[in-house]
Amino acid sequence: LQKVKNDLEMVLSTVRSKNKQLEEELKRERQWYEEQKQMLETLNKIEEATTQVEHPSTKREFDDLKNKVLKLKTYKDELLSALGKFLDEHFPLPEKGENTKKKNASAEPAVELITLQEILEMLINKLMTTPHEPYVTINESFWPPYIELLLRCGIALRHPEDPNRMRLQAFHK
Repeated sequence: LQKVKNDLEMVLSTVRSKNKQLEEELKRERQWYEEQKQMLETLNKIEEATTQVEHPSTKREFDDLKNKVLKLKTYKDELLSALGKFLDEHFPLPEKGENTKKKNASAEPAVELITLQEILEMLINKLMTTPHEPYVTINESFWPPYIELLLRCGIALRHPEDPNRMRLQAFHK
């Protein structure tokens, strides 16, 4: 009977030891399961966020934006056309006979003058393409009264150090 009791105590201690190991393993498995669950939730949130970023608008909204852009482009073209007509009508280039001062000074034909619209286009393009260096060099093809008009009306500004350079006033800022 004593032997059976000792054997049962040994079995009991072995079972308790095995039980303790299984409980520790179960604890580790539960911790691993919780970590995997959190990781899955995080990945699902990331996936959800990327799908929202990739598909923020429906096709109809995209078409609406496309139509608005087309309308703005046609409006811009209409404005530029109207500006061109206005400038051609009210600010024509000087005729050959008007420039009597230079006529006596040189017998060579003068440089081809550019229109006020071309000057404005150059200034706008320069400001938009290189905002850090918006100055345009004034050469002989710029008619001086046009330059004075732009400067006096505050549309253009001279370079502070070089009077042969000017830029468009940054109205958009």
